[in-house]
Amino acid sequence: MSDSPTGSGPSARTARASRRRWRRMLADEREEAKVYRDLAARRSGDEREILLGLADAEERHIAHWAGLLGDDAASARRGSLRMRLLALLGRRFGSVFVLALAQRAETRSTYRWDVDATPAMAADERIHEEVVRGLAIRGRARVSGTFRAAVFGANDGLVSNLSLVLGVIGGGASRTTVLLTGLAGLLAGALSMGAGEYVSVRSQRELLAASAPDISDAARVLPQLDVDANELALVYRARGLSADDARRRAEEVLRSNDPAVAVAATNPVPEGHDVVGSSLGAALSSFLFFASGAAIPILPFLVGLAGGLGVAVSGVLVGIALMLTGAVVGVLSGGPPLRRALRQLAIGGGAALVTYGLGVLFGATLG
Repeated sequence: MSDSPTGSGPSARTARASRRRWRRMLADEREEAKVYRDLAARRSGDEREILLGLADAEERHIAHWAGLLGDDAASARRGSLRMRLLALLGRRFGSVFVLALAQRAETRSTYRWDVDATPAMAADERIHEEVVRGLAIRGRARVSGTFRAAVFGANDGLVSNLSLVLGVIGGGASRTTVLLTGLAGLLAGALSMGAGEYVSVRSQRELLAASAPDISDAARVLPQLDVDANELALVYRARGLSADDARRRAEEVLRSNDPAVAVAATNPVPEGHDVVGSSLGAALSSFLFFASGAAIPILPFLVGLAGGLGVAVSGVLVGIALMLTGAVVGVLSGGPPLRRALRQLAIGGGAALVTYGLGVLFGATLG
């Protein structure tokens, strides 16, 4: 039997509104717990344990709202559209995108202002935000090199080829010339982006390799070092430790049972290579995404459109694509997707308009 209030007075209406809010909170918490458990099912090690810990915390919040609702808790069946979408993405993909969305969901928690939420619940949500942020940072680091190349490649392809096409259209070029120019721009730009990204990432990896500590000869060299002179201290000082800290660290290493192992323990393998990503992967992503982005402005002309209609359709398609890339960057960076999408649209549209204006000017000047 439900303990929902009846009546039509102000207090009854307030009570009914509160219970509706409690049901919504309960449903959202259930969806959020599902998200964390679905993500945990695709992880291992400490990430899995962290996600399961978050799910357990959400279960405590579920119990709180269910306790307030009593028998009426059974009527809280569906969370908000945002939370249901997040749960769906978690089940289907389990990717860094879902963690970024979960981070935004935790950021928007209203528990700190909700009179029916406990201070502990509000504190939980604030800590959850930081925990999910940390997990999202790990995921962003794993995809940063390839993702950066993909996003920049697609965005550059969209903006540069649209600008190129509008420039020659402004100069009075025929449809055939526009199409040929767009295809040439696509191929030249994709090859240039792929080659440039390969060189950039390869150079970064080589710089990281040159900066990484080399301890391969530690087992052979360390036993011969003069313990009193302790040249090893200079190594630690060169890496940023103070004179006293460097001396203490070196003495600990030299007096250990196995100096080579001790040196290795004080020089963990750097993670920079994982953050930078594969040079071939970045180059291929940059090539493919630039080509896919650059193909969009010329699609209307490939299917036979020309003149103002072709320009309008091309502009609309590119505008949609620019907003999508901006929104994706916003989601992954934890920022507002709409603001990033509009910024991307404004930048790309501005570049295209400037190029079209220059095409009109030069076309009129040259005849």
